[in-house]
Amino acid sequence: MHNLDEVELIIGNSGRNFSGVTSITIQLLKYQIKEVNLVVLGSAFIPDNFKTINFYQFIQLTRKALSSGKHRVFFARRNDEMIQGLIAKYIFGSKIKIIFLSTAQRNHTKFTKWLISKMDSIVSTSAKASSYLIDKPSIIIPHGIDLNRFFPPKDKQESWAKLNLPGTLGIGIFGRVRYSKGIDILIDAAIKVLPNYPDATVVICGETQIEDMSYKNKMKIKINKADLENRIIFLGKKTFDELPKLYQGMSIVTALSRNEGYGLTPLEGMASGAAVLTSSEGVWDEIIRDGIDGYVVDTDDVEQTSEKLDLLIKNSSKTKIMGENAAKYISKNFSIEAEAKKLIKHIKNVQNT
Repeated sequence: MHNLDEVELIIGNSGRNFSGVTSITIQLLKYQIKEVNLVVLGSAFIPDNFKTINFYQFIQLTRKALSSGKHRVFFARRNDEMIQGLIAKYIFGSKIKIIFLSTAQRNHTKFTKWLISKMDSIVSTSAKASSYLIDKPSIIIPHGIDLNRFFPPKDKQESWAKLNLPGTLGIGIFGRVRYSKGIDILIDAAIKVLPNYPDATVVICGETQIEDMSYKNKMKIKINKADLENRIIFLGKKTFDELPKLYQGMSIVTALSRNEGYGLTPLEGMASGAAVLTSSEGVWDEIIRDGIDGYVVDTDDVEQTSEKLDLLIKNSSKTKIMGENAAKYISKNFSIEAEAKKLIKHIKNVQNT
């Protein structure tokens, strides 16, 4: 780590729960640190090999400019982080430029709009997300996948077998178990389809928080009534290190959110050689090539989901080819290394203006 006084980039990290935003932050860090001297504001979930500072240290660091006379850049992804940056800048006189990364695909509150209006630059991750901003973003940079973590296995069947799960074909869904993620849509579709395919198994990988337990329990009752408790399996939360092997075992990765800001899980599945089945949320209908990498269905549509799930299981050789197509496509167009380089280039442009 270089001298703290010469840190050029401070990355906000105010989230208290591990989320998709946290995951992206961590994955980007190891590529960004090669390009620029940086620290992270807030230590939650950040690996020990990256330098973190608290808010007091942030103020101390940023009250004077760099030795070059340039301002440091503060990179925010959440409202809390925009607030931190504005307090530092306007109350404590911090010499910073603030960039906000906007992924949300919903109408912002008046307060969020006001916060965004005070930023020095806005980065968006998709055309759809940028359409919810009052002013056009400075640049659109899609999220990428860490291809050193997520890549196709040499043998999908062997990877599945190593998971010690029933059947021979894995259908995965990844993320928090809650209503907005549409887990119930997959389960309703699977209850219709799985009786015709005894070798197919649905794997639900993600944490269930206390407020979502009744949602999960309702699904478990449905699964038990259908006598599918051995073929629709809740794995619970898995570690950051365990996830790539799970993805490698899946022939199909689904993501059926009712609303989604970006949605990395199907792209991680694609990078791991799985065909995908998603709703029309997030960036999925912008990125996934329908019929080539998998299928995109209407949001909250159990009928369409069942129909495409049936197709994917029935035509397993075509599904395998879709997974291979998807892996090549992500590798060529959506690497996290390319995302990191584009972000750093933009950060330096903002710093130099």
